[in-house]
Amino acid sequence: MRIELPKPLAAYYAAKNQKDVAGMLACFAADASVHDEGQDRRGHAEIREWMEETTRKYGVTVDPREISGGADKPVVAALVAGNFPGSPVTLSYHFTLADGAISHLEINA
Repeated sequence: MRIELPKPLAAYYAAKNQKDVAGMLACFAADASVHDEGQDRRGHAEIREWMEETTRKYGVTVDPREISGGADKPVVAALVAGNFPGSPVTLSYHFTLADGAISHLEINA
């Protein structure tokens, strides 16, 4: 099933599925933050490190299935498959968007 995603989210997931760290990072504001696996990252340098590490470690593909929430705080339920126990699993991606970019992302089960 195809869902319509805001432009920065569509670009983020497309780059993620191609393992394109630069493409993923381009979707984030310079002062963005990410919360994943109990850790917080802020700014492009830390977010790039997180992207490189998780891409190398898990090699995931993400299939967005459903979107909810408001225009500036969308929540995407996505089927995530990769090199981790319990794969595939549905995860929730809680985004905050500002000025056409991702300003915050929190990922949880």
